[in-house]
Amino acid sequence: MNFSTSAAVADSKVDSGNVFTSESIADQTDEQLVAKYRTSGRRDIYEALMRRYEREIYAYLRRYIGNAEMAEDAFQGTFLQVHLKCNQFDLTRRFRPWLYAIATNQAIDVQRRNKRHRMVSLDRPANGQEDDRGGSWSEKLEGAITDPLAAASKEENGRWVHHAVESLGEPMQQVVELVYYQGLKYREAAEILGIPVGTVKSRLHAAVSRLSGLWDDSHDGERDAEEQRGV
Repeated sequence: MNFSTSAAVADSKVDSGNVFTSESIADQTDEQLVAKYRTSGRRDIYEALMRRYEREIYAYLRRYIGNAEMAEDAFQGTFLQVHLKCNQFDLTRRFRPWLYAIATNQAIDVQRRNKRHRMVSLDRPANGQEDDRGGSWSEKLEGAITDPLAAASKEENGRWVHHAVESLGEPMQQVVELVYYQGLKYREAAEILGIPVGTVKSRLHAAVSRLSGLWDDSHDGERDAEEQRGV
């Protein structure tokens, strides 16, 4: 994977009044870097932002789209849009949800252009990220629903996971990907998708319920067969 989006960005403007060392750039928040990039056009600042998120965003797009070439197209488009739309970013808000919103829109556009829509096997959370929800899906949702993805992972049944998540439909797929696999908080997912926090929670709850039912339906026959064999 060649992260070369910066080559597509126009030549940076020189801001002789502000000299940023690599150390000072590293100390800046995302939002501070966007503000500096808007006024200076410095390519090194843009590239610093890109380096912070390139692997995370590419991994998200790769899982969301399910095709490496299409994911790279969406990745390149995402960071090009960051360059083109940086003046539209509200500096009072957080950069990460805004970036994910751009990436999600780019993924949808790429899928529409290629008339393909599938997801790769989602068999484990990304980057080992955890947030204030913690625990299993059932604990996250304050319910007692069996976690079908955990069971599938333990049984190395990633293919089942792939087809089951794919069957949920895009709205539920999106919240599963953002909240569970990317580790975003409900409010961040809500901001990315442009929906209320309550809708994020209800979609995730519906997704878990649907997956739990699918898991039971698809494995009841196997359990019956094992009981008959005396396993």
